This record gives sequence, structure tokens and C-alpha cells, in this order.
Amino acid sequence: MPKPNYDFERREREKAKAAKNAEKAAAKREAKAAKAADATPKQDDADK
Repeated sequence: MPKPNYDFERREREKAKAAKNAEKAAAKREAKAAKAADATPKQDDADK
């Protein structure tokens, strides 16, 4: 019976978790950039 490879399994879980966190961070950055773009006054509004 082969010995279980716990280190490999742990690394795979950590890799999956890191990918998920990176995806969340990217979505958060996009949302923040979109919000910043909406919050900046447009040049047309400043002229009125």
C-alpha cells in the first residue's frame, strides 16, 4: 500500500486557494477602477 502524499495534496489545495484569491482580487480591482471612473467628474459637467 503506497504512502499517502499529504504534501502534494496540501500544495494543490493552497494553489487552488491562491488562484481563487487572485480571481477575487482582480474582480475587486476592476470594481474599484469602475467606481473611481464613475466618481471622477467629467469635463462636460465641469463646464456647465
